Amino acid sequence: MNNPSLSIRAYDGAADLSRLSTIWFEASLQAHAFIGEKRLREQRRLIEEIYLPKAETWVACSGGSAVGFISLLDTFIGGLFVAPDQQGRGIGKALVAHALARTGELRLEVYTANQQAFSFYTSLGFKELSRRAEDDEGMPFENAALRLTL
Repeated sequence: MNNPSLSIRAYDGAADLSRLSTIWFEASLQAHAFIGEKRLREQRRLIEEIYLPKAETWVACSGGSAVGFISLLDTFIGGLFVAPDQQGRGIGKALVAHALARTGELRLEVYTANQQAFSFYTSLGFKELSRRAEDDEGMPFENAALRLTL
């Protein structure tokens, strides 16, 4: 890990919701620009009201501030997001390692158009299982299913 001051702790809805929503939105604008800002703004409400409250979420902190998070639904990564100005410091890798140590297996789907994320996951050893031409909302954005085991 390139960030020795990094710590990972459990999500606290009251304290973390606003900051994690901002991290999600800013990182999504950068990584998922092909989806469009309007749709991302609509999805942000779902992140705040449904996805974060229902998932097992772990928060990466540096200097006491949240800089990224990973949300799990059993062994499925529902989201892994790092603040854009904090990317490249080992935060995503540390979050994946933390989650993998807890579960022994991780699965996820990633937009293939998000080449940076796809390359990140494969560099960690995730193996592609399948692809589908549409996302969960039926939009024409190809997704790849990936899996990593201990």
